[in-house]
Amino acid sequence: MLHFLWDSIPLQTVLIFLFVFLLIADYMKNRNPKNFPPTPFRLPFLGHIYLIDFKDPPAIVEKLSKRYGDIFGVQMGNMKFVMVNGIRLVKEVLVNQGDKFLARPDIPIDEEVFSRTGLISSTGHLWKAQRRFTLSTLRNFGLGKRSLEERIQEECRYLTDAFRDEQGKPFNPQPKATNAVSNVICSLIFGNRFEYHDEDFQSLLKLIHDTTVLHGAITSQLYNNFPSIMKYLPGAHQTIFKNWKLLKNFMQEQINKHKEDWNPSESRDYIDSYLLEISKDHDSGTFQEEHLTACTLDLIVAGTETTSSTLRWALLFMVTHPEIQARVQAEIDAVIGQARPPALEDRNNLHYTNAVIHEVQRKGNVIPFNVPRMATEDAYVDGYYIPKGTIIMANLTSLLFDKNEWENPDTFNPEHFLKDGKFWKNEYFQPFSMGKRACLGELLARSELFLFFTSLLQKFTFQAPPDTTLSLKPLLGIAMAPQPYKICAVPR
Repeated sequence: MLHFLWDSIPLQTVLIFLFVFLLIADYMKNRNPKNFPPTPFRLPFLGHIYLIDFKDPPAIVEKLSKRYGDIFGVQMGNMKFVMVNGIRLVKEVLVNQGDKFLARPDIPIDEEVFSRTGLISSTGHLWKAQRRFTLSTLRNFGLGKRSLEERIQEECRYLTDAFRDEQGKPFNPQPKATNAVSNVICSLIFGNRFEYHDEDFQSLLKLIHDTTVLHGAITSQLYNNFPSIMKYLPGAHQTIFKNWKLLKNFMQEQINKHKEDWNPSESRDYIDSYLLEISKDHDSGTFQEEHLTACTLDLIVAGTETTSSTLRWALLFMVTHPEIQARVQAEIDAVIGQARPPALEDRNNLHYTNAVIHEVQRKGNVIPFNVPRMATEDAYVDGYYIPKGTIIMANLTSLLFDKNEWENPDTFNPEHFLKDGKFWKNEYFQPFSMGKRACLGELLARSELFLFFTSLLQKFTFQAPPDTTLSLKPLLGIAMAPQPYKICAVPR
């Protein structure tokens, strides 16, 4: 009978039936629950991919928020997101109901790399233990203390010497700036810094930089949304997986070197301290070598790329706003002079310079959508139902560019952080996020940005090469960095 029916039904009918069945199955699987946040029209199987502008994601999110409000849903493939905008809802999700949104979602491209280990991708007890240990260990090695400030000041000297070697000629500041920033976190992790002419370390930093940029490629984003298909296709995602293997191999070599001359009674750096913790961990699984590899890579990548990108934005803004650069230099000359290096205590007297650094972070907008969170239980936000397992995106851009809060949000204007000539920090300034999963490196990053920026402006005037117009268009990746550029560092 089945054979007879199969032979008697036209192939066209079978295909139509199959297509309709798949449409119904897709609808039943992906339909929103009652009282879910408003959502644009969704294409079957593809979701809202037709709405996304891969070249300017913040712009499309702003457009959607104008239409649907400060909370709305978006679906890409099988991944369902809820985007929250504005200080009220961002604070509601990250602080007031922060415990309900502490988890990290399963992002396919990250799952391939770290499998929910480390400081960024882990969740629950593992994340709490890794974060607590890391903060404690970094404090032991100088975080927030004078000793670390002196390390940064030493690196500032190396960086200014390297810029001076360029003799005022056009050069790309990215390799040297990235090396300088990375050396600070490397001194905490490895116990040593790397010379700017160290070809192996330069290759490693280039690998990190290229990999973070590749995360913004279209094929990488498509892999996150359609991994079962994209894993068979070529693209940036395949290069990311290859690069991460090389980065893991480098980190494993560093760990093995530490194990060779490790002294449990004398911890020299973060790796030594973690090895000691592993030796104390009796089968709990919380502290293992694979977790050490993930944590150290998280620290280096996050502690290098975001701060380095911000520093490069700072130099770019100074070139494109020479009048602001001149005013910063005048303040540095008046408060510090040329005889001694800048110190963190100078920040209290460098009101305009401090305002400029904050405006760089605001306008640079390095992490526009925060790091994704996931609901660990059913929740209600602004009256809308958020089911357990929903991915939450807190749009930090909506805070940093709020038209009702900033006088000229789309303009680089240090006056945003000044009141009566004194530095003033705005509540809407949240580039490091907020709540329990806020950036654990905020204190280090703020110290680095202030000391590197003031040290460079103290010694150089930055200019565009002759007959060159520099672009302020960002390069999308894990972080929003400037497009590659060349500048001239003219000694003062």
